[in-house]
Amino acid sequence: MTEAGKAVLTGGCQCGAIRFSAAAPTRVSICHCRMCQKATGAPFASLADIDKKDFAWTRGTPAKFRSSSIAERDFCAACGTPLSYRRIDGDRIEIMTGTFDRPDHVVPTRQYGSESRLGWVVGIANLPSQTTLQNYGPEKMAGIVSHQHPDHD
Repeated sequence: MTEAGKAVLTGGCQCGAIRFSAAAPTRVSICHCRMCQKATGAPFASLADIDKKDFAWTRGTPAKFRSSSIAERDFCAACGTPLSYRRIDGDRIEIMTGTFDRPDHVVPTRQYGSESRLGWVVGIANLPSQTTLQNYGPEKMAGIVSHQHPDHD
């Protein structure tokens, strides 16, 4: 899958049924197109572009949906996590950055589909914010049990 000396990044779905390993992406982008909005259920998708020879599913096989005449999107059939976008018969796969174990290592450098960018997206950084602990408080946080797969194997 990856050549010696290349950084290896790992990740997977929310439940852990699907896991992957990849070399560092050649490009990381945000896509605002309406199809990506629908596919992620979010205002945009953040995608890491990886050569298929530098990528492998290491646990499970994702389900796929042919979202257009040129592309398929992979997702976990068990938990519904969107995992990738790829052109049919292409040599690259674009992995959703939120599925990496260390999403902070895959930083977007460009945007696409700006014709569909929601007007309020540009102001997100200026909205008031709280940590999860501040939002729920320590008592409620102590009682929450996560059923998500940890960010490692």
